[in-house]
Amino acid sequence: MRILETIDSTRAAARAARRQGQRVGLVPTMGALHEGHLSLVRAAKQSNYVAVSLFVNPLQFGPREDLARYPRTFDHDRALLEKEGVDLLFAPSEAEMYPGPAATFVKVEGLSERLDGQSRPGHFRGVTTVVSKLFHIVEPDRAFFGQKDAAQVAIIRRMVRDLNLPVEIVVCPIVREPDGLAMSSRNAYLNPEQRKQALVLSQSLRRVAELFERGERDVAQLEAAGRQVLAGEPAVRLDYLAIVDPDSLEPVNLAAPGALVAVAAYVGSTRLIDNLILNR
Repeated sequence: MRILETIDSTRAAARAARRQGQRVGLVPTMGALHEGHLSLVRAAKQSNYVAVSLFVNPLQFGPREDLARYPRTFDHDRALLEKEGVDLLFAPSEAEMYPGPAATFVKVEGLSERLDGQSRPGHFRGVTTVVSKLFHIVEPDRAFFGQKDAAQVAIIRRMVRDLNLPVEIVVCPIVREPDGLAMSSRNAYLNPEQRKQALVLSQSLRRVAELFERGERDVAQLEAAGRQVLAGEPAVRLDYLAIVDPDSLEPVNLAAPGALVAVAAYVGSTRLIDNLILNR
């Protein structure tokens, strides 16, 4: 596995692979890798050449968020990626990605203010800016993202469509712990008691899905049932639970197959997200 830290060397390596007839698959990450990330890497192996980026992007953190304490486990991450047979690890510095005060950003209007965007102003502008930069640097044929970040997926898909970027977005299923907790780098912040409390997020989603499968279609009733489950764990503070269109992220009037049920909540000071697609 080649480990590259500069934009020029990474771009040259990816272009050399394409000249050899290889299709390039990109997995963008912020490191602190877990099985969810590795599932994306394995999916990317459908391509001939697998590139993983590892960059904790400051633009997507708000002023009171966890940029300083976000887990940074480079040696562990490198070992995992080498074991998976990754071809290229792009691990730039902040100065390499943002060499001076930025004046240009990429923002998907409307979608970027919904769900997590409403709670974290500016977050998705940071995401779409760095992802567009990575797409221009690596020029992948396909890029792989996890369903856990459903709002991010919708926004990146819209960015790719609107800007005519020649990359296919591949979305991979959520990977969960045996007890149902969605894998997340931020799970490392949880103490044992909080780890148990965090299960209420997936439990609330399952409750909504169960009622939907029994025939309930009223969005208000379904959302209320999910919130009731969350209220049963007073140590968890709800940010939102909403049923929305998975592409526009707008609320739906009537629950139907394919609708996205998304939840975000604070367990202690740690903000976690989870979601599911109804009838899938």
